[in-house]
Amino acid sequence: MMSDKIIAKDINVFYGAKQALFDINISMPENSVTALIGPSGCGKSTFLRCINRMNDTIDSCRVAGEIMVDGRNINSPEQDVVQIRAWIGMVFQKPNPFPKSIYDNVAYGPRIHNITKNKGELDELVETSLKRAGLFEEVKDRLSDPGTSLSGGQQQRLCIARTIAVNPEIILMDEPCSALDPIATARIEELIDEMKEQFTIVIVTHSMQQAARVSEKTCFFHMGKIIESGSTKKIFTSPENQQTQDYITGRYG
Repeated sequence: MMSDKIIAKDINVFYGAKQALFDINISMPENSVTALIGPSGCGKSTFLRCINRMNDTIDSCRVAGEIMVDGRNINSPEQDVVQIRAWIGMVFQKPNPFPKSIYDNVAYGPRIHNITKNKGELDELVETSLKRAGLFEEVKDRLSDPGTSLSGGQQQRLCIARTIAVNPEIILMDEPCSALDPIATARIEELIDEMKEQFTIVIVTHSMQQAARVSEKTCFFHMGKIIESGSTKKIFTSPENQQTQDYITGRYG
């Protein structure tokens, strides 16, 4: 049986007086992909951002409850947020390479966190990260070109390489393919499948087909609550909840 890497307990999130998430309790297994699905505005991205405390950057936002990662509560005040974000990487909806070279995009995190001792080690880490993101062969002769000169799908793989360069344990992905064409999407999905051997991945997706293809566990969010969660196969073939059934068969959302 897979052990749980992330366990959320009684997570409630407020933006000012408005409550966005209600009593979220969920566990996410190690070295697997958990998909968060549900209609727009249902709280899935808000929950995703709780996992690496990105909501801290929003003044009006207040998060209550515990998120345990390997038994440590990342919401406790003594946890270093910078450390949490190295440990829990994030890939956003729109590819967002830094306005730097391809090489410097990937080398950025390792430099900040002093991961490598010298230029040779850094070169090796950049190459390995690009290989793991399935991008090295396409860019190896132009590492000094700007990251923004790449196609959308390549930029998203560059952002994945940048994320894995600091050797996180968890990778959060917020609709990572919604700005990409079907071929680039298929490439990212293959990559997600390869990456789960080394990382625990949580993906928010509006595409149910994508959730069905890439994840082992699926959580269905609606109006800030989790309606149902379980193995992806079960959620998509025999959900227990009528609302889940209606959403998956396209009756609403």
